[in-house]
Amino acid sequence: MSSKAEAALAVFKSYEGEEEGVGEWLTVDQDRINTFADATLDHQFIHIDPEKSAELSPYKVTIAHGFLTLSLIVHLGGSIPPLKPEALEGVYMGVNYGLDKVRFPAPVPVDSQIRARHRLVSAELKNPGTIQLKREVIVEIEGGKKPVCIAESLVRLMYAD
Repeated sequence: MSSKAEAALAVFKSYEGEEEGVGEWLTVDQDRINTFADATLDHQFIHIDPEKSAELSPYKVTIAHGFLTLSLIVHLGGSIPPLKPEALEGVYMGVNYGLDKVRFPAPVPVDSQIRARHRLVSAELKNPGTIQLKREVIVEIEGGKKPVCIAESLVRLMYAD
């Protein structure tokens, strides 16, 4: 095991189960929703047609795609400062490894503000020099009673000595 990965693993293990922080707000506007619809070919009216949504949708406005919200977790998490920056010393690359669980308990109406909250679930050594972090990512909506997304995100950090 790389000595930097070994030191980092000990740091991550020291706060498993704890909240790592809360990020900054991001507005989800119609342009972002439309761009995502074009990229994914998901043009359902509840996402892109304000008039039809006002008439037929229970939300009365367009809403973001659940997968748009999910795709923003990396960006939203980028504004959360590391809880213990020393754990990142020696990282030369981080990659998204996947997701263990994803739920969308509430919609994201157009022009809403969302932000992410991180909790470190676990840290484990995958091979010498590589640590896998599992984080619970909760995406909140300003003024909302329920989160709009809850995901278990897997990230692999590669360390060089």
